[in-house]
Amino acid sequence: MSELSTAFVRLHARLAPVAFVPEVRLHQADEPIGLWELTEGEFRSDRPPPFWAFAWAGGQGLARYVTDHPELVTGRRVLDLASGSGLVAIAAARAGAATVRAVEVDELAVAAVALNAEANAVRVAAEYGDILDGDAGDAEVVLAGDVFYSEAMAKRMLRFLLRAARAGARVLVGDPGRAFLPRDRFDELAVYEVPVPPALESVRVKRTTVWQLRAGLPKGAD
Repeated sequence: MSELSTAFVRLHARLAPVAFVPEVRLHQADEPIGLWELTEGEFRSDRPPPFWAFAWAGGQGLARYVTDHPELVTGRRVLDLASGSGLVAIAAARAGAATVRAVEVDELAVAAVALNAEANAVRVAAEYGDILDGDAGDAEVVLAGDVFYSEAMAKRMLRFLLRAARAGARVLVGDPGRAFLPRDRFDELAVYEVPVPPALESVRVKRTTVWQLRAGLPKGAD
């Protein structure tokens, strides 16, 4: 985590409670498009603004579920994929996980995860890198919030998550109805109405589902 990345997060996001998980505070940006221009130079609907700067619906729903069901992670080793702000990782740490590893491909996100963990007085190992072609290591629980937003990402993510499930990990996903979620691979655990910034989703509330991945064949397969 570079000092420059940390300074950028502090400058462009303010620490505030998360709408649907007020137990957790995150550094959050007030306005998405301006921040996107600062970090990537262009805003397009097929490339969402920086994940680290907002509490996305899938992450909020999954963090709420973990917070309300701490037995899921208590005493267990947890991996949070595509962690973004670190919301889900922090929820797992607050719920008593033995260890929490939060992985991101964005250096600014890694800085944000570390800052947010510190702000919530929990320990999270923020890691920079793309691990989707590998495995989940020794993780007993794998969590992923809002990761099926593009076809390419969905295919890679599903392969990784299936490997983790078949190795014995419990795999949970939070998803607000993204088009590329393979629903026939999952079992529904909970449904929430999650408040979101209209500038991100064009609505104020997203119906968000927490799913558990099945290691076996899709529903209806022989």
